[in-house]
Amino acid sequence: MPVEPAVKRAVAFFDGQNLFHCAKAAFGYTFPNYDPVALSRAVCAQRGWQLSGVRFYTGVPDAADNAFWNHFWTAKGAQMGRESVTIYTRPLRYRNKQIRLPDGTTHTFLDGDEKGIDVRIALDVISLAHRQQFDVGILFCRDQDLSEVADEIRLIARDQNRWIKLASAYPYSPVARVRGIDRTDWVQLDRPTYDACIDKRDYRPKPPPQLGAQAAPVAPAQPPATPPTLVPVAKNSGR
Repeated sequence: MPVEPAVKRAVAFFDGQNLFHCAKAAFGYTFPNYDPVALSRAVCAQRGWQLSGVRFYTGVPDAADNAFWNHFWTAKGAQMGRESVTIYTRPLRYRNKQIRLPDGTTHTFLDGDEKGIDVRIALDVISLAHRQQFDVGILFCRDQDLSEVADEIRLIARDQNRWIKLASAYPYSPVARVRGIDRTDWVQLDRPTYDACIDKRDYRPKPPPQLGAQAAPVAPAQPPATPPTLVPVAKNSGR
């Protein structure tokens, strides 16, 4: 039986879109207002784990398809990069979808499709476990496609004769009594915990100045902030 380590190193893996939809269902939030670093620290503090890394994964629309969300995720990613978060992005693919309405008519709309994010997360969890980079992997999502990763982690633990845990952290409320990822330890994020980790920064595009408005004094030029390294996910990986 592997010995449980006294200090448990934890790495957090965020599926940005999945976590947003979980928070929307549980708490009604209409945009991704979470702070990944704060959430990671809160979960680790509650369970006595030592946070050693945060990794964030999301699809980002092209500016030509959706300028608002392209700006939002670029700005939020820049802030996470300044906090030493490892960020992986890939383009959202848009296609027309149709649904049939109750009156028999059809409605066509443009839907963004996020391909390959779960595959990238799975590969990174397994790779870091093989390299003994963590004792606890925290998946901030409920994607059941990742349940097979838990089986692989158990095999790695057996082969390396060491203690490894995989957890699924997700928003939970009386209106969203949902399950975590199968074969993982479930970490239910209640509203007080989630709300204590809200990112209060505004990543929305700034409106252009109104014509005829009095010009503000010109501030001295400042060097641009160093952007994070945005690593595209391989294009040939899919769900």
